[in-house]
Amino acid sequence: MKACFLKKLDESLLTNLPPFRSLTEQQIREILDSAQTARYDAGKPVFAEGRAVDRFFLLLDGHVRVQRTTSEGDQIILLHIAPGQLFGIGAALGHKTYPATAVAADDCVVLAWPNRLWPDFIARYDGFATQTYATVGARLNDMHAVIVEMATKQVEQRIASALLRLIAQMGRKVEHGIEIDFPITRQNISDMTGSTLHTVSRLLSAWEKDGIVASERKKITVTAPHRLVLLSGAAG
Repeated sequence: MKACFLKKLDESLLTNLPPFRSLTEQQIREILDSAQTARYDAGKPVFAEGRAVDRFFLLLDGHVRVQRTTSEGDQIILLHIAPGQLFGIGAALGHKTYPATAVAADDCVVLAWPNRLWPDFIARYDGFATQTYATVGARLNDMHAVIVEMATKQVEQRIASALLRLIAQMGRKVEHGIEIDFPITRQNISDMTGSTLHTVSRLLSAWEKDGIVASERKKITVTAPHRLVLLSGAAG
């Protein structure tokens, strides 16, 4: 972590972010004045699975990958966090330790607050609490969908579904399609879908030949989303 103290972050920059939409600028100023700003280089952990929940975070810039380690030592990627979202909010679920590890997928800037402020924020800022629990609910739904996919879908469908989720949540329109707007490797996709690196590489290579995706080092663009929907089984 690199502390990067900003002179004073303008509260108007945060008014459209989900945790702050229902708050006044004065309330946002109060919340910001109690935050520390930090920068994390790509690949560095923001917090680690099993460590005491001591802080919660808002992602200002970059993307964060949330992952867990199985008893066999394998990595499973649970979800990705986009800019403007809270994360590390274990206190909202009553957790004493972080249930997963958060890693910077690219260079990130975050706001961090001591966990002792969580009850105060929830009590004093109704909009903050409402948006936070809406975020928790949405993430639980996403993880439930992934669990169902792992249990019921074939590997090709799981990989197609994972790519569709990424472009829906963090896609960026480019000339030839929708690009996943942060670095992602074939190993990452393997960790998201419970498949092997060989299988992911084989399928992405085949889809690239068929004009469904385009890939280069740590970049994937979906060039035919409608065809990927068919491959995911969602159209059926």
